[in-house]
Amino acid sequence: MFIRYLISALIVGVTASPVADPHQRRQAVPIGSAIFSCTTGNTVALTFDDGPFAYTNQLLDTLAEAGIRATFFLNGDNWASIYDYTSTVQRMVADGHQIGSHTWDHPDLTTLDASGIESEMTQLESAFLDILGYFPTYMRPPFFSYNDQVLQTVGSLGYHVIIADIDTLDWENDSPEAIGESIRLFTEDLDAGGSIALAHDVHEQTVLTLAPAMIAAIQERGLQAATVGECLGDPESNWYRTSR
Repeated sequence: MFIRYLISALIVGVTASPVADPHQRRQAVPIGSAIFSCTTGNTVALTFDDGPFAYTNQLLDTLAEAGIRATFFLNGDNWASIYDYTSTVQRMVADGHQIGSHTWDHPDLTTLDASGIESEMTQLESAFLDILGYFPTYMRPPFFSYNDQVLQTVGSLGYHVIIADIDTLDWENDSPEAIGESIRLFTEDLDAGGSIALAHDVHEQTVLTLAPAMIAAIQERGLQAATVGECLGDPESNWYRTSR
């Protein structure tokens, strides 16, 4: 498997992170428990759900210009097929961003049995293996919807479950007239101590207006933008696996 990972990285031209043996991975971050906030002081994690999509590369340009690493919780087949954006996914890793799972097709996991939940996760794992040669150890349940069965099932698959303590509600405000409300929500929650922010790269105004405003707010406050793994103090070698 490790040879497969190295060959894949060379083929796609990605400078990939080291991938730890799943049996030797240091469990610095709880598995199968909902995590809402960063544990490393002075850090803020910008996270983007539901992609990849048509606006994602523009967001990657904005992040690159600012020198900021973010976290992308990706779907396999939601707004678009992940295979249609193979190069975008590979660029995320090459640019130093963290990739997490957001399930295959974005269902409410609390409506599925354990087998259905596992299928949602493993289908996307297979796609990541095809595209990158490895798959994430971090996930976010769609709609922030989870219960004991969801946590137990994804935990048995070795996933850290990331929620958020800043919700920009950008999906409700995807117009030039409304996006200011998402900026207000972000800055208000940031000033209240929030540290993991939810937004969506599938919405145009998020990419055009909200993301630059979030970056500016972080920088103005002297905070450090980080990936979720970084803000939880988890070594990068723990973010991905090649097998269970």
